[in-house]
Amino acid sequence: MTNTVKPRILPGFMELLPEKQITFNRLMDTIRHNFEAFGFAPLDTPVIELSEVLLAKAGGETEKQIYRFNKGDTDLSLRFDLTVPLARYVAEHQQDLTFPFKRYQIGKVYRGEHPQKGRFREFYQCDIDIIGRDKLNIMHDAEVPSVIYNIFTQLGISEFTISLSNRKILKGFFESMELSDKATDILRTVDKLAKIGMDGVRAELSRYEVPADKVDQILNFVTTEGSNTEVLNKLTSANIQNEAFLAGVQELTQVLHGMQQLGIPEKNYKIDLSIARGLDYYTGTIYETTLNNYKEIGSICSGGRYENLASFYTNEKLPGVGISIGLTRLYDQFQNRGFVRDNGQKTPAVMLILPMDEDIDLAFRFATALRNHHVPTEIYMEQAKFAKKMTYANRVGTPLVAIIGEDEKKNNAITIKNMQSGEQTTLGFEEAVSMVVHFQKNMKELLEKPIKM
Repeated sequence: MTNTVKPRILPGFMELLPEKQITFNRLMDTIRHNFEAFGFAPLDTPVIELSEVLLAKAGGETEKQIYRFNKGDTDLSLRFDLTVPLARYVAEHQQDLTFPFKRYQIGKVYRGEHPQKGRFREFYQCDIDIIGRDKLNIMHDAEVPSVIYNIFTQLGISEFTISLSNRKILKGFFESMELSDKATDILRTVDKLAKIGMDGVRAELSRYEVPADKVDQILNFVTTEGSNTEVLNKLTSANIQNEAFLAGVQELTQVLHGMQQLGIPEKNYKIDLSIARGLDYYTGTIYETTLNNYKEIGSICSGGRYENLASFYTNEKLPGVGISIGLTRLYDQFQNRGFVRDNGQKTPAVMLILPMDEDIDLAFRFATALRNHHVPTEIYMEQAKFAKKMTYANRVGTPLVAIIGEDEKKNNAITIKNMQSGEQTTLGFEEAVSMVVHFQKNMKELLEKPIKM
């Protein structure tokens, strides 16, 4: 008896059956199409990088999670995000790029963390970044939320909020309170507000020896409430004469104005001074996107502005702004909650052609005509009884089936069955092609929003 190995995958990796993968790809395609609609160019960097290049600015927990190995004398690592490879790419190719450089990348990244529900070792990230040389117009910071809004609206998600702030505001506020030496610890703690609550933040700030009266001031500041206009008015009237603070308020005002002009409804964005994002990375505008009715999922899209993308690879100043969507985690969360709209298809084919005998010339001509109209089409080639062919059609979930027997071949006609309604009709060749093309167009409109919430 031949020894066999049990087929299995490592924990923390996602593998889907065809009907789920088709839905996953529809989510990815919606994101990609919106990235391109805003003029972002595609980029695909290697999954494996030289360790000394990839880990130039890594450290702490990040470096512990790297998949690192040697091939011969070469020290290699799997990429753990798409931002560091972008920094390397821009530094390496800056003489050949046109700035501002707008790129998107959708690809797998790898982190050797402890696998648990909703946490993966291999997962897709969908990133956009706009990189400038020496400077980058603040209005790009307004365009990025517009991309977020368009993506989630087209996915069928309406109840979401893009929370935004500016790191300069927090930096300047802490400087005005003479807490610059504790700013990093305070930011890290304030960023936990949604998780540990006011009492938790108060206790943690006390451990950092922040005076009680200043703890109260910090909590009152980061929980400032009101409409966007009201919050801005409170910031401008705060009488804080700090250069960073004033610059942050001005930038935030400009970004909000740009978002309004780009047509983002105000119900979908708000100023939230408690968000901090990547403590050592972001320097200006910051974003976090959450679902209004499912805040326990956490941020589904985040990012912000940074001063210098590639400081470890070049002396050129390359400021930028960007966002990242963790697609694998997002799909997993939506799937577990029943939000994903699977259409039951195990094939991308809209049409399945069933020749009734070995003469398949008409089937080939019909398939070619449909494919020329961009209709995904499959031909069942196996010799089998009609019942078995229909069983196959039912199992793969193709919406239309074309039956081609002796009568169809004699009359250059096609019998088409709608597998959902059960209706069956025989049409001339050209009329059948037109009918299927029209059907696909209507079906695309029905499937445009793959999320039901």
